[in-house]
Amino acid sequence: MKLVILDRDGVINFDSAQFIKSPAEWKPIPGSLEAIARLTQAGYRVVVATNQSGVGRGLFDMDTLNAIHEKMHKALFAAGGRIDAIFYCPHPADSDCECRKPKPGMYKRIAETLNVNLKGVPSVGDSLRDLQACAVLGCKPILVRTGKGEKTKAEGNLPDGTLEFADLAAVADWILAEPKS
Repeated sequence: MKLVILDRDGVINFDSAQFIKSPAEWKPIPGSLEAIARLTQAGYRVVVATNQSGVGRGLFDMDTLNAIHEKMHKALFAAGGRIDAIFYCPHPADSDCECRKPKPGMYKRIAETLNVNLKGVPSVGDSLRDLQACAVLGCKPILVRTGKGEKTKAEGNLPDGTLEFADLAAVADWILAEPKS
């Protein structure tokens, strides 16, 4: 199975220090929807792994999170792409859950749900916790400089083998140019 795992805020859509709390606040980063469309049209399954602590903090409810994701799905469909699944952690940052990145629980769930080994699977994020969580299960950590990416790069301590790209469109270019086995 050809698979790509994406963080949401800062990779697909613009991030906000105040959280994305409504569909109106969800705005795609230029080129991100088209990048996902190119991947899906090339036979990749694209899944999202996203911390959504705003739910646990009471900033928005599950209906609102679902409405935000519905807007994302519709925008992707219009661009010719799709997200096959969205995995999320609704717990607040101080929670001791196993699913909140940088813990690998969400990635374990992806592997179990899709019945796939994540070794070498490209996983794209803009924060250190995205890269740490995916690296535990052998994903290929990829940092984009959108969202918090520039700050993450400057702070360093990236997992070994982390690749870096300007944005999701550049990641898609790289993935699609890779020799196929």
